[in-house]
Amino acid sequence: MKSEMPEILVVGAGAVGTFYGAKLASAGAKVTLLCRSDYDVVKENGIEVKSIDGDLHFKPSRVIRKASECGAPPDFVLVALKYLPQLIDTAEIIRAAIGPDTSIFHIQNGIEIEKETALAFPNNEILSAVAFICVTRTAPGFLHHSDYGRLVVGRYPGGSSEKAELLKNLFNKSGVECAITDDIMKTRFLKLVWNVPFNAISVLGNHADTRSMLENKLSCELSAQLMEEVCGISEAYGRKFPDDTIENYMVYTRKMKPYKTSMLVDFEAGRPMEVEAILGNLVRMADEKKLDIPRIRTLYGLLSLADRKADK
Repeated sequence: MKSEMPEILVVGAGAVGTFYGAKLASAGAKVTLLCRSDYDVVKENGIEVKSIDGDLHFKPSRVIRKASECGAPPDFVLVALKYLPQLIDTAEIIRAAIGPDTSIFHIQNGIEIEKETALAFPNNEILSAVAFICVTRTAPGFLHHSDYGRLVVGRYPGGSSEKAELLKNLFNKSGVECAITDDIMKTRFLKLVWNVPFNAISVLGNHADTRSMLENKLSCELSAQLMEEVCGISEAYGRKFPDDTIENYMVYTRKMKPYKTSMLVDFEAGRPMEVEAILGNLVRMADEKKLDIPRIRTLYGLLSLADRKADK
């Protein structure tokens, strides 16, 4: 690395990318934010984060509109863009900032979201993180972090590295609980056990938050059945979860403050949703193993229709 503290370019200045960028900056990293829609506000005022862990003000080292303005390649490019392969070419967006020693670090929802960058940059390290967090952008330059925040980081498609350890240490220094895994795919499957039912039902279930979904007997049962299908796909790929995984997720979700999922927030705002990241890639993985997943497949079809409507 060029200096004792890493230089990090955050690409995707939504709630998740900005929150974790702010935390890395608080630990001493030099953080540049690639920001388009909120560029003027963020450049002038920075970001205000209202957090259950303590409010903070984040003033990026620089705010840029495109990767070519980055200058010397950073140590890390933190990719927190929505995974929308039909609309967003992540590799092209970040290409101008990638140097031979740059690690590409994904903090995104879904599974197999790293494939495109791994193919585009075969000689660069690809790191990936799963975020367990409730955070939303409430206005230009303002975030609300209402619950959780834990990260699990690993190298894609497997293993760990010194730079993964560096990120872990920075996050822990900043107050974000961060662990290393040598099987990031298993961690992504585990998060999908939660994301598939609650994101999908929140949109299709009349704008339901997490508490509403669990208080309704039928949607609670459907959530558990969807979780079983995700666990079955994971097991087919060699990642079996403990028998109490589903019940633990139900207990965990009941303890949460009522939360609107990220997919529902996007739907209500008329933005494209991460249907492919959370359901589409999973359906294709199930097809490769010839698995019967009728509930996930049904929700994927319905959300594909709702997604086209939202994008108009």
